[in-house]
Amino acid sequence: MTSTLDTTGAKPSRGPGRGNARLRAQTFVRGTDFTLAVIAVVGFVVLASTTGGNLLTGSTLRAVFQYLAVPLLVGLAQMAVLAVGQMNLSVGVVTGFTAMVAAWLMVRAGLPAPVAVIAAVLLGGATGLVNGLLVVLTRINGFIVTLATMTVIDGLRYGVNGTGTFQNYSSGLVSLGQGSLFGVPNVFILAIVVAGAVAVFFRRAVLGRQLLASGGNPLAARLSGVSNDRAIVVAHVLSGLLAGVAGVVVVALSGSVNASIGDDLLLPSFAAPIIGGVALAGGVVAVLGTCLAAFIVRLVDGAQAQYSIDKSWVDLIVGAVVLGSVLVTQVRTGGEGRKR
Repeated sequence: MTSTLDTTGAKPSRGPGRGNARLRAQTFVRGTDFTLAVIAVVGFVVLASTTGGNLLTGSTLRAVFQYLAVPLLVGLAQMAVLAVGQMNLSVGVVTGFTAMVAAWLMVRAGLPAPVAVIAAVLLGGATGLVNGLLVVLTRINGFIVTLATMTVIDGLRYGVNGTGTFQNYSSGLVSLGQGSLFGVPNVFILAIVVAGAVAVFFRRAVLGRQLLASGGNPLAARLSGVSNDRAIVVAHVLSGLLAGVAGVVVVALSGSVNASIGDDLLLPSFAAPIIGGVALAGGVVAVLGTCLAAFIVRLVDGAQAQYSIDKSWVDLIVGAVVLGSVLVTQVRTGGEGRKR
């Protein structure tokens, strides 16, 4: 029904407004974010009830959200390159490498914590810059390039301090990382703030919109004056910066760092954005979906610890869900393409 002009002086109908609001609500309910939110709530309730309420204690809840920060950040780091149709296999090792370097700067070089933190984040951005430039200059797929740089950086991680452990660095940084604000862990607050900034970047910033345009349709983007090469480089730099932030969180949260950090982050880095609704083909980001998916994966890890499930089974389940998400996206994309 459409509204008509009422010549008797009565207020015009608000039908279209209500209709649009209803349509938006229906679209949200049918969307991935709503589905993931329901799964997250149900999963949390089930896990809490089957563990005798242990999950609801203050210390356990704090631990859940503390150790959610790193998977959330590496998921966003992977999402940044997926937005332009690229992949970054080096996300995990960059996180570990920047953590090692930050600890080395504090313990061996004697630099203050703020300097070490900034240097670690910039180092992450620099590795992303190298990845992006290699992809653009060699025209080799990002999957292959980052596989190679992953191996190189993995060696550099062990080159910093071998198999030894860095510890006894800045007590202030560790206290900040392990602390909380009104019961909410500081590192989780940082991760949410970073997620919000990433969302604003892709939604509001011209450069962020250009990245999505380049990932969605490189030819159309180029004809519109968007540099696809620049988009690839920027996406990899952003991915590296986010991995650097994740490395800093590791340093602040754990209190000790060794070269094995980051080895188990590759699968979570893909799981969060892909389950969250990000397309491998590019052109799509889903910050809220990525955050919710990271939380669901964290719940699976919590169930593994509570029920003493073999870790390999957890990886199998997460991997199967990721594969299923990719297949569903491919089928949906193919169906939409045929409709056009």
